[in-house]
Amino acid sequence: MGKSNKCKAKKQSYISVPSQIITSLSSSSLQSLLLSPKKAHLNSSFFVGHNYSCRRPRVCLSALFLFVLVGLLRLGWNVNTLVLCSQSFGSNTGKVGERDHQVLVTSQLHSPRPLHLESEFWKQPDGMGYRPCLELSAKYRKAREAILNGRSKYLLVVVSGGMNQQRNQIVDAVVIARILGAALVVPVLQVNIIWGDESEFSDIFDLGHFKRVLADDVRILSSLPSTHVMTRPVVENRTPLHVSPQWIRSRYLKRINKEGLLLLRGLDSRLSKGLPPDLQKLRCKVAFQALRFAPPILELGNKLARRMQSKGPYLALHLRIEKDVWVRTGCLPGLSKEYDEIVHNERRRHPEFLTAKSNLSYHERKLAGLCPLNAFEVTRLLKALGAPRSARIYWAGGRPLGGKEALSPLTREFPHFYNKEGLALPGELEPFANKASFMAAIDYIVSEKSDVFMASHGGNMGHAIQSICRA
Repeated sequence: MGKSNKCKAKKQSYISVPSQIITSLSSSSLQSLLLSPKKAHLNSSFFVGHNYSCRRPRVCLSALFLFVLVGLLRLGWNVNTLVLCSQSFGSNTGKVGERDHQVLVTSQLHSPRPLHLESEFWKQPDGMGYRPCLELSAKYRKAREAILNGRSKYLLVVVSGGMNQQRNQIVDAVVIARILGAALVVPVLQVNIIWGDESEFSDIFDLGHFKRVLADDVRILSSLPSTHVMTRPVVENRTPLHVSPQWIRSRYLKRINKEGLLLLRGLDSRLSKGLPPDLQKLRCKVAFQALRFAPPILELGNKLARRMQSKGPYLALHLRIEKDVWVRTGCLPGLSKEYDEIVHNERRRHPEFLTAKSNLSYHERKLAGLCPLNAFEVTRLLKALGAPRSARIYWAGGRPLGGKEALSPLTREFPHFYNKEGLALPGELEPFANKASFMAAIDYIVSEKSDVFMASHGGNMGHAIQSICRA
């Protein structure tokens, strides 16, 4: 569904992929689309009738003449007819989609799409009435003085996961500090066990800007004051999912008032999405105003976005086909038995990586729409949505399992295919080498400035970009 980016002069369309569409792109559905039973039935009926008519030569010749004539007329009117080929990749090990897919072969004659069809794809939605609204109530503003002047309660937070997951936890940490009336010490970014990124908050985000924007909401400290350095904090590692402000107060307020220091870990999706209006507005303020990337990241991200914009509109595609994604989701890439075995072995060595429900098989997950779309499926979806072959696509994401081969269905149909490595000039990415959070931040910036955004799988980045104008 498209949502207009009305917060800025430039609008943006978003394409979300519901599970029903993902389910429809399963291998069985692909086969049913490629080989239409209805057409097969009509063809078989024709040939049965034809065999019967051939007992009478004149009728046979007349029917054959009409059949050839109609065929020539159809060929003349439909030069670029799509040919559905039922050839399977089963015998070609190592080819993309060898077990799951049949091939959609396009005619070699690629006539340009009519201009009105191309412009329709880039057409921006009307925004559905969304507009920025961060006006806070008098009650919220009245509590400001007591919260900002407090010197007895401090909240420490350790956030984990990838960059976009960390962003969400930082947002909720600010809201929890406001609920408890506590000062928030700048969140600690836990070293990611998958990417090994040791970046700190100020490496990725503009700390000075973060403090200034939230100066009227929560007191932000760079470090714990000396009066509390030796204090043993109350540690909470198991906050339930989707808790309310009332739960937060009943669980933590008495303890933080007594000890003065509370340490929270694992805040991902812990705070309810249905907060009171003032707290929900604070959440939006943190996410879309306070959390600005550090100047070096912002500068390079904007440069790459301008390079994409220099030749017209572009689509940003958040493609989730890295090895860790297949391992975590319990799904398979659909490349070959070799790559499936790589995923299975990694999952056996690190069962803690599997975040999906372990009681579902791969095929059950696929049919339920819980698996990422691979490059073949994304290609089909983009073509069905009317993306022109000339569309310029920015691919956001890490190195795909299978390398260039995994991307070949997309690059064949959409040759104007770029990523940050391809757009950056020599040396521009060197300061961010081996820093996954920096690379994810650059992808976020270029995607946020695109004309159309689409994610191949539900995730924190896609949800954040889709929500930009709801603040």
